[in-house]
Amino acid sequence: MSEHDPLIDFVTTVSGDGYLKVEESLGDGFVRLRVPEAERRQAKHDIRSVEDVVIELLRNARDAHAQRIFVATTRDGTVRTLTMLDDGVGIPPALHDTVFEPRVTSKLETMVMDRWGVHGRGMALYSVRENVSAARIAASAPHKGSAVTVIADTSELTERADQSTWPTVEPDETGTPHVARGPHNIVRRLVEFACEHPELELYIGTPTEVLATLVALGRTQLDVADLMFCENLDRLVVWQRPAACGDAAELGDIASAIGIPVSERTAHRILAGELAPLEPVLAQLTTDDEPDAKPAPDIYRDRRSLHIHHADLAAFRQELSKAFDLLAERYYLNLKGEPKVTVGRDAINVRFPVEKDD
Repeated sequence: MSEHDPLIDFVTTVSGDGYLKVEESLGDGFVRLRVPEAERRQAKHDIRSVEDVVIELLRNARDAHAQRIFVATTRDGTVRTLTMLDDGVGIPPALHDTVFEPRVTSKLETMVMDRWGVHGRGMALYSVRENVSAARIAASAPHKGSAVTVIADTSELTERADQSTWPTVEPDETGTPHVARGPHNIVRRLVEFACEHPELELYIGTPTEVLATLVALGRTQLDVADLMFCENLDRLVVWQRPAACGDAAELGDIASAIGIPVSERTAHRILAGELAPLEPVLAQLTTDDEPDAKPAPDIYRDRRSLHIHHADLAAFRQELSKAFDLLAERYYLNLKGEPKVTVGRDAINVRFPVEKDD
């Protein structure tokens, strides 16, 4: 019988959807469930905790050929908000909602079996959405990576009580690091995944810490033209977009668009270099053999950031606007808004958004 049979629609209207759960009664209390109901129950079984959500998102990013994965997470009361950004193959905008439907997958010819089970059935994102309060693609496009945001009520989908303790990592007989002990929390899931996939760079922190990392790391990846003359930030990989922002307002807008909103004051601090970027999770770990080992400080490196007061930046933009008038007159250009000034650790970049007179 068709899923859209008018008779089924009528029965559902009259008696509710309980009828639709059963495809066939087998007698003695046994039934054969219909496919949608079986999928729904499987999805509920696949995800038992917030930590399970993290693993499913990590596996999705890995299978999308990501090389870098950033996890921004915070909790307010019982609400856990998590955004995972990656530089994988990305998802077309038209499919941003469709990918959360059951049996939707990009892995037609492949299926992955790893320590967490089978992956590639088209059930991961469906299972996530079925078990959380909200799940959405915050930003993604083909070849631009993805940002996926999940909001979970931890009174319904539980998580470990201790979310601050990092696990202990020890080398095995081959010298390969593995997790020896520690609470089975979110950070442990990332560390376990990083140990399984040392070719990946994984980062975890608060939205502010992750955004500061995206800006700092992105500036090392983008060329000067991207930093100074990029008018359409959507053409950049999702995680690199914050690095091309010219001021705090623009950074705040982009951060919200990719699922890691911060205040404008925090955006100012990030652009001023006041907040240190995160290190990859494996770089932050120590083993039991050297529990107190810390990297020797580099006394030759100047870690002081360049700080310019907001009022001085505003005055600087005004002077830049005046200086631009010479080019505007000679080359028939119009300045679109104020010049974008980005203050880095050892550079000040200026970008003039322009349009030509007709």
